[in-house]
Amino acid sequence: MRLPERVLALILLAACGVASADPVDLKPFRATYTAEWKGITAANSTMELKPIGPDTYTYSSENSARGLFRMAFPDALTQTSTFKIIDGRVVPLTFRGMDEKDRPIDLTFDWQKNRVTGTAKERSVDLELPDGAQDAMSMQIASLRNLASGKLQGKIWMIDANKLKEYELAQEGTARIETELGELDTVIYVSKRANSDRFTRTWVAPVLGYLPVKAESVRGKKVEVTLLIQSVDR
Repeated sequence: MRLPERVLALILLAACGVASADPVDLKPFRATYTAEWKGITAANSTMELKPIGPDTYTYSSENSARGLFRMAFPDALTQTSTFKIIDGRVVPLTFRGMDEKDRPIDLTFDWQKNRVTGTAKERSVDLELPDGAQDAMSMQIASLRNLASGKLQGKIWMIDANKLKEYELAQEGTARIETELGELDTVIYVSKRANSDRFTRTWVAPVLGYLPVKAESVRGKKVEVTLLIQSVDR
């Protein structure tokens, strides 16, 4: 029995967020999560935001399997986005990482030419950039900043390795849930690829600066993977 690698990789990326009460003022943080598959803790995830210059940041994740799931995930899955805040917008500059099959991803965004180039999954990448396009990590910061501002973007383009994909975002409601950080009031939003029956439902806590505290990867009516926050340091 193998844990579905793509499902875990997607939810660990899709649930990332930014711990900042002011959506314009990004503050450094380090958060840890566990991923559960069919009620079993399958992996650990660490997300970290660091400033590296004026209005410029790196946002990274490192995800590693636990116990028997190491047979499905022998190595850590890592992703790092470098982005800049320009006129209040998240503008990705580079994206580096490894996919679930240990293949490198190395992308550079050229906003003067509106193109993203590099390599991903052993293929060359040269794609035209739609306005507001994001990478897999920067998309989460952009979306949660918009959510905190009450302006959640309905559709967004994301560079997923060597492909350009359109995602739909929608606020679903509110709920008070129990977490390792205590009982929290949360806002729920859903992200899904256009024309797909798979989506990610995320619970974010306004009191923690819209930090995601829970997420589910759902296919049809079946929850495949659940992500749960364990700790956060600022």
